[in-house]
Amino acid sequence: MKFAVFATLAVIVGALARPQDSPSGCSNGRNAANPQCCVWFDVLDDLQAGFYQGAKCESPVRKILRIVFHDSIGFSNSLTAAGQFGGGGADGSIIAHSNVELAFGANGGLTTTIEALRAVGLRHGVSYGDLIQFATAVGESNCVGAPRLEFLAGRSNSSQPSPPGLIPGPGNAVTAIINRMADAGLTADDTVDLLAAHSIAAQEGLNGNIFRSPLDSTPQVLDSQFYIETSLKGTIQSGPNLGFAEVRSPIQGEFRMKADADLARDPRTSCRWQEMATSNELVRIRHRAAMAKMSVLGFDRASLIDCSDVIPTPQSLNALPSIPAGLTQADFDNSCPDTPFPNLPVAPGPIPTLAAAP
Repeated sequence: MKFAVFATLAVIVGALARPQDSPSGCSNGRNAANPQCCVWFDVLDDLQAGFYQGAKCESPVRKILRIVFHDSIGFSNSLTAAGQFGGGGADGSIIAHSNVELAFGANGGLTTTIEALRAVGLRHGVSYGDLIQFATAVGESNCVGAPRLEFLAGRSNSSQPSPPGLIPGPGNAVTAIINRMADAGLTADDTVDLLAAHSIAAQEGLNGNIFRSPLDSTPQVLDSQFYIETSLKGTIQSGPNLGFAEVRSPIQGEFRMKADADLARDPRTSCRWQEMATSNELVRIRHRAAMAKMSVLGFDRASLIDCSDVIPTPQSLNALPSIPAGLTQADFDNSCPDTPFPNLPVAPGPIPTLAAAP
């Protein structure tokens, strides 16, 4: 409790100590439609130079995507209806109450990243809930093909620890995942759309024998390949043993989570999954909308300030969805009951072997 009070006071002091924005706009000659957004340009510079090590789409981006989901999904309508505290949603409690939430099994390996974010928040006098959402939008902007995410500011730095057990995991059954997401206010379609984040993902704690093995063949590009490759038959075991919640994948060096494999094949989600496999543009549009919806869990969106114009524009992607080299249309076993998997071109060359993601 003493630490939480200190952190809140430090944020207030930081806000008072911050130099005033120039009358003509924000720092370094930049402009925002709303002057209250100017501070985020300074946070942007800090994140890109330090946290993202020169605006790279690498491990810190993957960590922030875990953090934003684990923070935001700490929200339960059923607990609230039962008269209990249902969590504050996208309130930054994973930072403010890290002594509690980092003890949750799903948050393993996030301590260093959480402390780095805390330092950024204190330096600039911004709330942890806002900072997590902003750092996510900036991080994704460093990845080719990503959407330019919406960013709304104005969350309070007042929060309580999230209740335990609200983060769905890679080994959960599809029904458990869909029900948990629905309890937070997210649909099965939203779940599929949010998982575009796995297009730039790699596992670090599920199988130590293949550290940072990517979840698709383009781990620094946000595209439809994740949806394509999870729809292919799993035939390869990359490490000496399968890790926790790991199932076989179609490509050497690629990690496949059991939950992803099951969602790709379950009739409640497989048709949406199949649609995402066919279009990079559809992935961008739907992922952006789902991220915007998740970002305001626990908040009234009308009470927040739109600072999206501070977010950098990601590099566009010109490549088209394709079946990885060495595989064919016959290798799909996606189970959409309505339509067969659409024909896609096959990439040239031999079947790839994937290296660890940076």
